[in-house]
Amino acid sequence: MNIASARHALVTGGASGIGRGIADALAHRGVAVTIADIDGAAVESTLADRTGVFRLFRGAVLDVRDREGWCSVKREAEDAFGPVDILVNNAGIGFNGTDFADLDPQIFDTVIDIDVTGVFNGVSAFAGDLRARGRGHIVNTASVMGLTAGVPGRGVYSAAKAAVVAMSEALRAELAPHGVGVSVLCPGLVRSGLDDSTARLGGEVRRVDHIKGGNAGMAPETAGDIVVRGISIDAPYILTHPHYLGNISTRYDSIARSADSVHAGA
Repeated sequence: MNIASARHALVTGGASGIGRGIADALAHRGVAVTIADIDGAAVESTLADRTGVFRLFRGAVLDVRDREGWCSVKREAEDAFGPVDILVNNAGIGFNGTDFADLDPQIFDTVIDIDVTGVFNGVSAFAGDLRARGRGHIVNTASVMGLTAGVPGRGVYSAAKAAVVAMSEALRAELAPHGVGVSVLCPGLVRSGLDDSTARLGGEVRRVDHIKGGNAGMAPETAGDIVVRGISIDAPYILTHPHYLGNISTRYDSIARSADSVHAGA
């Protein structure tokens, strides 16, 4: 959508990392932003840092698993800034380096509840209104891991993010005829508080250094600018790290080879 026409954005997980980068990038372009985050102290700190810099910020405490909480946050946000034009479903927790065979079922449930159902809850709260108004944009944060071949130790996270990709693709097809755009954000490593959030919300953070490779990651403000550009051109997929296209191609090459092998001589 034309960012200049957007008046109000709501960003979950907006008090740190990618979410905060997106919120800042939108505010820089004159969009009022409601930052929703489960960490109330981080929300207060983020707003305090922006006093006198951006006047169009407000905060809300939200656990994306809480559907009643979504209703309250939506009502209060729109009372303050008007209808939400851009919804960014960014809140989530990360992977833990544990193989499926060793994974605590409760950890599996927690990842799915936050990373998949939490995204659906945001869509459920706002998509109908956006469709009725015939304008707006939704960004759902998945991960490049939702597009690439499976890697041991990050299976549940990849499974959750693949679900977000599929949800976003279907939602895009549903909303496009009504003038509403949908993008799925598939970031690589971006500096954030994801590990802290994962631990605080009942996930595990262990044995992941070999996956992260000691890389500090992209600056959140850089990722935020990439996302806003993606919104402005209604990109179906927003990749922060295009060098992962090779990994994505590996997966689809494997699909093609499997299909050829299964049907060879049929």
